[in-house]
Formats: sequence, structure tokens, C-alpha cells
Amino acid sequence: MKDTQTYEGSTDLGADGSTGTDSSRLVGSDRVLAVLKELARYPNGVGLEELTRVIGSPKPTVHRALGALRRAGLADQDVRGRYVLGDEFLRMAFAHDEARPEHVRIRPALEALAHRFGETSHYAVLDGREVVYRAKVDPPTGAVRLTSTVGGRNPAHTTGVGKLLLARQLDTLDDVEVWIGSTPLVRRTPRTLCTAAALHADLRITRERGYGLDDQENETGVNCLSLPVYATSPTTPSGALSISALAYRTPLENLVGALDEIRAVLGPLGEPHR
Repeated sequence: MKDTQTYEGSTDLGADGSTGTDSSRLVGSDRVLAVLKELARYPNGVGLEELTRVIGSPKPTVHRALGALRRAGLADQDVRGRYVLGDEFLRMAFAHDEARPEHVRIRPALEALAHRFGETSHYAVLDGREVVYRAKVDPPTGAVRLTSTVGGRNPAHTTGVGKLLLARQLDTLDDVEVWIGSTPLVRRTPRTLCTAAALHADLRITRERGYGLDDQENETGVNCLSLPVYATSPTTPSGALSISALAYRTPLENLVGALDEIRAVLGPLGEPHR
């Protein structure tokens, strides 16, 4: 059932939600945007009465805002008369999301974490036996910085991002042995895991806790904590975000202790959607 209700004495808003006067245009647009953002919280639809109560604006105002959104294709009504996001809004959102490279989407989180911890943050993807760094943000201050580069590579088994992503693919010891094959695992530091049994045990723990660690396994004096990033798939990580820190400056236990804060910065990009 489509909504045809009107309110006596009301003034229709334009497509941008304005009433046509300079003083009300910003307010009207803000209200339209507030209604649009609130609709996103109700995938099963929301009624006018409930939406009015949540928004905290008069019913005629909310109704006019919904009318503007519907004319633009950004909102619609289902068969029950409840309001939902419109197909045009979803088309634009998905088209934009698919066209935007994942390293661009993750960069604000990298910048925030580099600033927060004063350490280097990376976004990397798995490529066979190696990880490739797609994005890197150095800390704003600090005399010592990492030598990693965008496009650079490291062995997957020596890095937190690599082990995190491998943990999603190699479930059993046999899987790990097949992945290693006849080429021995390179030893980067005395702490590097170079046997199938040791790597399998680490991957199992990584799967259970949901994040990866590099305890000076790739470079002496540098540790790392990594989390999965769901930039291109709702269920499969496209890559992993990491904070790579100088051990003397930011011990590994400090990164683990800030895990909830790091996840909050990563936001929806760090959450699978089933």
C-alpha cells in the first residue's frame, strides 16, 4: 500500500528537501538526510509514526522529507506501507563501493591508527606464499620508521597479516604441508616459524582468537598485530590491516591490550556480514 497522505497547510520540499527559502534550505536538507540515515537502520522497513518518534521532528516534516526521498528514488514503501531505502540509493551505493579500490577505503583507518599508536599501519593481501602491501601510513612523528613500501612483499609465514590470511585457508597439518611443498620456509629471524608443525599450531591459535601476531618473526625488533578486512566480500577477507611497531617503543602486549580500540577504528570493514 502506497502512502498518499498529505497534511493541510504543509509546503512540499524540493528534491533536495528545501522549502525554497535560503534560511530553510539547509535545515530542510539536513532533515532529509537525517531521515535517509535513519532508514538505513531498518532493512525490514519502518512506519511513519516510529520514524517520526526516532527523528524527533513533526510528522509533516518527516512526511515531506520522505516524499523528497521517494521522488529521488532514494526511499520507497513496501507492500505494508513501511518505508525502506530505495533501489536507486542501493544502486548508487553498490556501484560506488565496487568501483572504489579497497586500499582507498581502508586508508582513513590506517591514518587513524598510525596517529594513535605512533607506529606504521599497513593494508596487505595474500599472493601465494607472500603478502603484498597495498597501502602504508607512517606515523606523524618518530625518528625510526619501517622500510616497507607499497607494492613490497614479505613471506606470508613470517608476518602477522600473512598468517592471519593463511589461517582462513589452511585448516589441517596436511594443508600446511601441501602449501609448503618442496620449498623450505625461509627463516627471517631466530623466531621465524619454519616447520609445518609450528606453523600449523600458530594458524590454529590465530583462527581461534581472530587476529594475527608477528612476534619479531619477520624482522628483529619489529612486532605486529593484524585484523581481517572485509572490503570486497561480506564473508571472505580481502586482506588484512596491521599495526607494525618497534618492539622497544610499543610492546606486542600493548597492541593486544588495545584490540577493542583497533577494531572500533576499523569499524564495519572489519566485520563479516552473513
